[in-house]
Amino acid sequence: MFVKYLLPAFVAISSVAAQSATCTVSTTTIKSQAEATKLASCKTVKGTVVLGSESGATVDISGPKEITGDLIVENNGMLQSFQSSSLETIGGKFGLNNVTLLGSLQFPKLTSANAVEWVSLTRLDNLALGPLSKADDIRISDTFLESLDAFALTSVGKFKIDNNGRLTKYSSQLTSLSGELIIQANGLDLEVDMPKLAWIANMAIANVTKFTVPALKVVNGSARFDSNLFETFSAPNLTNTETGDISFVGNGFLKNMTFPRLTEIAGGLLIANNTGLDRVTFFPKLSKVSGAVKLRGNFSAVEFPALENVKGAFDVSSTGDIKASCEKLSEFAPKNQNGNGKIQGVFTCTANNDKANEDTDGSTSDSGQVDGTDGSGKGDDKNSAAGVVLNAALFGLVAVAGLASAL
Repeated sequence: MFVKYLLPAFVAISSVAAQSATCTVSTTTIKSQAEATKLASCKTVKGTVVLGSESGATVDISGPKEITGDLIVENNGMLQSFQSSSLETIGGKFGLNNVTLLGSLQFPKLTSANAVEWVSLTRLDNLALGPLSKADDIRISDTFLESLDAFALTSVGKFKIDNNGRLTKYSSQLTSLSGELIIQANGLDLEVDMPKLAWIANMAIANVTKFTVPALKVVNGSARFDSNLFETFSAPNLTNTETGDISFVGNGFLKNMTFPRLTEIAGGLLIANNTGLDRVTFFPKLSKVSGAVKLRGNFSAVEFPALENVKGAFDVSSTGDIKASCEKLSEFAPKNQNGNGKIQGVFTCTANNDKANEDTDGSTSDSGQVDGTDGSGKGDDKNSAAGVVLNAALFGLVAVAGLASAL
């Protein structure tokens, strides 16, 4: 349960409001518009405000400029319109959960909340905020919204946008994100533009037709792109990940990527089952990968011209003929595979493998082969060697570095 009703709600508020513009309660439950109207004399409500499930179709809590605790509506099947012409700040969470008839949410002066969590607002299509410019955590899930223009954040902690079927465009002025950005399962044609985002901890992007981050310089953790519909992806200013991985899996329309400045991946690199991507030649400056590298696809060429150090395994397989690429990459293989040792883990490269796209997890081959001819596993003897099975999940690829040292 969300709350315990610690005080008789408006007996406390009414007596305090007569003396001061600050009304102090632990948790206040509003059961009708008449009770909501009693808030009008409070400039600040010190505590949490909850709308009861029997509050009625329309509730207006105009009066207070600040609620220091949470503002919560949960499992309310009656509320259709919720508004405040005065509220500017919510010190806790603005939580709306399973309010399935709510169509209009009007808080035109609200600019700050510690957290926003809106889930299962299946009729919400009329939204006005200050706009909201300050929040630590935001989740917008399963709404009827077609725009998020009411959010004007430049920095945030966690940000999750999912299952908003009418949302087809989102442009954000975010410059940094200290937690995780998750965007998935929204409108089929969702286009996302983040022109000012320069630093992010983690991101997981799925089911979008466009995703632009032209200013992005550093990913602190991991960047994961699954089942998207875009044809191109560019990170022109990305230089490194500080702790995590880069992953592109199942992006069937993807034909080209550009990472002209990327020099270091602190975790692993996974590119798999992007069936329209026929070349991996977009890492011209990548010199260090602290985890494993796994590539699966319909490649005709694979190139890493600046590679100096891969601490984990390096595992490539293509449905196409990449014999020439395998021969070139084998120069980086461990010394026990007759290479120069720039790759510390097991090196594997196979061509003409009809099942290459079926292998999309983060584990790597144990064969240690350099095939390059028919995918049969009978590679050139001088370049074949038994290896250790490296079963590292995608977002644990960095751990492979420790295993590699034992090879």
